[in-house]
Amino acid sequence: MMNVALILSGGTGSRIKTEVPKQYLEVRGKTVIAWCIEAFECHREIDAVQIVAAENWWERVRDCTGEKFRGFSRPGKTRQLSIVNGLRDIRRYTGGEDRVIIHDAARPLVSSGLISRCLQASTAHDGAVPVLPVKDTVYISENGKKITSLLNRPSLVAGQSPECFLLGPYLEANERLLPEKILAINGSAEPAVLAGMDIALIEGEETNFKLTTREDLLRFNHILKKETK
Repeated sequence: MMNVALILSGGTGSRIKTEVPKQYLEVRGKTVIAWCIEAFECHREIDAVQIVAAENWWERVRDCTGEKFRGFSRPGKTRQLSIVNGLRDIRRYTGGEDRVIIHDAARPLVSSGLISRCLQASTAHDGAVPVLPVKDTVYISENGKKITSLLNRPSLVAGQSPECFLLGPYLEANERLLPEKILAINGSAEPAVLAGMDIALIEGEETNFKLTTREDLLRFNHILKKETK
């Protein structure tokens, strides 16, 4: 059985307001995506790495890859369509019983332990997703001006990547939503849940945060600085 990492690097990073997408910014001598790729290239249970990236970044990304790199996939209109493009490319050199572990290039602090736990949990299920408890009270506001309903915080969790799925059933789950329904998908696990796949939850990590703002970049740099002392 193969374990293939699908790294998503097709985003533009508009919210961080930098000249280049955040995953291509350099932090302590390496681009953000290089830190991410290294985590999967060095993991003994990962057999191959597929990367979704815009073609104009392929040359730069290729410099960060190692022996496990299998190829690039083109970004789609949405994150989930980018995933579909990657899954179809991966399916060309894998079987339906192999596993894909999907990760955002903008989460460069993914640990080897989290990758291992995600893969391990998926062996007894159709997939696995790391989550963290929601710390803040969450409200629903239909108009953005007043609270219209409440949610039960203890039952809420916040999803992270990497997310691991059986490749064949997960690809089929996504293709059933094409061409229109998939546009409403926000999280990688949604197609799997809608298809009735058995998706386990595992404990995520606070340090596995997504770089979304300039403050996140500063936090990432600070963590790396502490680790290299």
